[in-house]
Parts: sequence; structure tokens; C-alpha cells
Amino acid sequence: MADSAMRSGGGPERAPGQVLAGLVDALDGVLSCSREVIVLAVATFAAGGHLLLEDVPGVGKTTLARAMGLAIGGEVHRIQFTPDMLPGDLTGVSVYAQATGRFEFHPGPLFANIIIADEINRANPKAQSAMLEAMGEGQISVDGETHRLPDPYVVIATQNPIELEGTYPLPEAQLDRFMACASFGYPDAEAETGMLVSPDAAHPLAGLDRVCGPAEMAAARTAVAHVALDRRMARYIVAIADATRHREGVRYGASPRASLHLAAMARAHALMDGRPFVLADDIRAMAVPVLAHRLVLAGAGMAERARARGVVRAILEQTPVPRADDLRDAADGAFRGFLRRRTAVNGRE
Repeated sequence: MADSAMRSGGGPERAPGQVLAGLVDALDGVLSCSREVIVLAVATFAAGGHLLLEDVPGVGKTTLARAMGLAIGGEVHRIQFTPDMLPGDLTGVSVYAQATGRFEFHPGPLFANIIIADEINRANPKAQSAMLEAMGEGQISVDGETHRLPDPYVVIATQNPIELEGTYPLPEAQLDRFMACASFGYPDAEAETGMLVSPDAAHPLAGLDRVCGPAEMAAARTAVAHVALDRRMARYIVAIADATRHREGVRYGASPRASLHLAAMARAHALMDGRPFVLADDIRAMAVPVLAHRLVLAGAGMAERARARGVVRAILEQTPVPRADDLRDAADGAFRGFLRRRTAVNGRE
């Protein structure tokens, strides 16, 4: 079957917002986690970021990561992190080829479109540091040579609470490279009961088909980047991030990269809601999963993550929301600007 027929069932190509909505619906049909977590996962991919899933074992973190890989397509590699892992086990190594008399680079498992980093905090700090360049710059440096990673590229990592035996806390620099962080929590009684009686309980992803391909996701990422962000909304993002840097009990607040990530996630949320412009509601919806895991409080551990989420929620309640008297005119203007940009892009193509 041709890729275009697979994507659209033989009909016209879907708009980026429809692609993302279809992806959410497909995942929601086979997973037992909340739809809110699924929306966050899809928005993170559409925004061009990496996702960290954290919670106790057995709640479906890896299943969601695998489901994303199956539904989106592209090359998927799953890496099980262990304490004895070395950086070369991830990046690849240069091996001397006797036939040519030269060293040849053999790519490691980080070379794929979607990386499922399972239990990433079970790896030692040296192995974890090998992920920084890949996640931050989309490339790998080995023996003085730089190798580009595939595009699109996303890391979907899972981690267990650091209080569990055999785990290492992720360094702050690595946490800052995750665009969003989601905590599953336990499913409600009805959802867990459905899991037990479902004939596909042992293989929940058996009925999941590929929903879109890398080309459609690349188009969706382009569309997200063109969603209009009014200057007032940008100031609102900066005000929220700045408030985390001066909050009592917070040692280190959100970085400028966090502000950029919040803007990107707000754009993705707006597109998934069918709008070509960002509203304050988009920013508020994404603020906790984007900011909370980056805050360093006066303490450590997963319990502090819950406190960090509370800090961000309190800041949202205390930061004035921008309200324009001519909000409708501003929205119409943003939409007209979006249409002009899209027309210009189509003209160049």
C-alpha cells in the first residue's frame, strides 16, 4: 500500500491538526492511561521536543512509548538502560577495518527517529551524559567526528522514582532537555477493571495500526512553528518563568530554554485545538508539565516533584492573565497573518 493511501485511506491528505487528533484518538483507544497524558505526549512530539514519563513500575509508561512508535512509524529503537551501560553502547563506536586500513563508524541505537529510553535513570551518570548532545543538538560526536541524527528525532524516556533501588537521579542539565514530563498515576477502578476483562490485556497494542508517517509528522511540526504567538502571550510566558526564579523554596527556577519549550508546547496545544494562534489557556494547560520537572527545590526525590508542580500551579494563579479588550480583533489579525505566511510558503514551493 502506498504511503499516501495509508495516511488518508485513499482520500485527500489530512491537515496537520487532523493528523494529531487522529493520533490521539488511536492511542486513546488502546491505552489505559488518561487522555490528558496522551494529548501531552502527542503535543510534545508535534512541538519537536522530548518526553519524560515518570511513575512507579507497571502503570504503562513503556507501553505508551511503544504505542507512539507504532502509530507514528519511522525507525524505532528501544534501549533498556542498565547500571553497567557505557556511552559507546548508545552512540556507537569506531572499529578498525583491516580490509580498508581505516576506522569505520558503527552507529549505536541512538540513530533512529524514535528512541524509547526505558528506565533511563537506571544508567550511570557517564552513560546518561551521552544523551545530552543527542537530545540538545540532534547529533553525536565520536572520536572527533560529528554524525547527524535522523529527522524527525524524539526521545521518549521512562524513569522510576529515584527512591527505588538501583536508580540514579537524572542531572539537571538532562532534565532541562526534556520538553515535558508526565506522571501517570494509577488508573481509576473502571479503567483497571476493563484491562482485566479485555481479551487483548496481554497484548494491548495488537490492534494499533500506523496512523501517520514521518513526513506527516514533519508537516505537523512545521505547522506548529507557524502558529502565531502574540507579544502579550510571550510576556505572559516570561512572567511565569521569571516567577519560578524568585519563588521561596526554589533553589533554581526555569531556564530560558524552558520558556522556549513552553511557547512551543502552547503552539502545539493551540493547533490541536484547531486554532492558528496561542491563547493564555494554551499556556496554562502546558505550564505544569513543561516547567515543574526543571525546578530544583530545597530537597530531592520524586516527592519534591509533586511540590514543584504545586509551585507552578500557585504561580499560575498569581500571575495576571493578559486580557485584551479587542481580543477578537487580535485573533482575527493573527489568523490573517497565518494565512499570509502559509500562502507565501506554498508560493515558494
